[in-house]
Amino acid sequence: MPTLPSRSADLRRFVSSHLRESGASLEPASADASFRSYWRVRAESRTWIVMDAPPEVEDVRPWLDIGARLHAAGLHAPQVIAADIDHGFVLMEDLGTRMYLPELNDASVDRLYGAALDALSTMQAVATTGLPVFDSTRTIPEMELLGPWFLDRHLGFTPACDDWDVIEHAFRLIATAADEQPRRFMHRDYHSRNLLIVDDNSPGIIDFQGAMLGPVAYDLASLLRDCYIAWPIGRVDAWVEQYRQRLVRTGVVAVDGAHFRRWFDLIGLQRHIKVLGIFCRLWYRDGKAGYLPDLPRVFNYVIGVARLYPDLGAFADLLERAVGGRAIGQPRRADAPASA
Repeated sequence: MPTLPSRSADLRRFVSSHLRESGASLEPASADASFRSYWRVRAESRTWIVMDAPPEVEDVRPWLDIGARLHAAGLHAPQVIAADIDHGFVLMEDLGTRMYLPELNDASVDRLYGAALDALSTMQAVATTGLPVFDSTRTIPEMELLGPWFLDRHLGFTPACDDWDVIEHAFRLIATAADEQPRRFMHRDYHSRNLLIVDDNSPGIIDFQGAMLGPVAYDLASLLRDCYIAWPIGRVDAWVEQYRQRLVRTGVVAVDGAHFRRWFDLIGLQRHIKVLGIFCRLWYRDGKAGYLPDLPRVFNYVIGVARLYPDLGAFADLLERAVGGRAIGQPRRADAPASA
């Protein structure tokens, strides 16, 4: 959890200038992988959330823009009460603490994912004017985080020239498959830690400021191949096919199940290759170790999907050779992280 920011006096002044309640208190609500932090404001029997986004490192305008688009579509993003763009403060509705992740189980998943997939279908029709495009200029640089952070810094593995040929071939194949897909509004981090169970119009949707115009199967893969929880392949198969049929009925796609499944697999692979690098960077550069225990699950996704496609077999071989017998959910060294 974050500590109260050094500019806490400004934060308190912002809150008090927009709330009439006296004696409001601040407590940590959550922190994410960026420089943003979130604080729960309590006053008598009510609560709100205030975002602290230092303007020298974060810009609240994308968050405000995307939140407004989601609201316009009837989705439950936090309602904004007040914003100070210059100082990076946003006071908003408190969606509560019932994150999807701890409440997902065999008995609840169909109901909760059903609501999440309904929301995803609505979200994919959100207006995309002005959004950046998620194409090969983004997909390849994201995957390139694998080399310096996962292979080198985390595993201590230096690819040979032939290994780089294998890596580059895999990245090009994955990027080409991503560019084949129809593009729609893309949340870009649609998973169980960014969905909340709320009383009205569930799920509550958060952490949407990175939204782009991107491949139609990206958010589906983010949800169904979640970095924080895994499901049996049979259930994933059924959810993917049901969603494909929905996209066919609405005229978004016109491909068969095998073709759509390849889109789903390979865009999910792009995401998970990126995540292997990002989770390691969060520890070695930023000192955030909480993501390392999820590396084995993400790595298993990468290997499992790559093994489904013969053109990616050499890539899977290379990654398994790089890992060897290491326990990849543990830091490579016990010393404190340092900037690369």
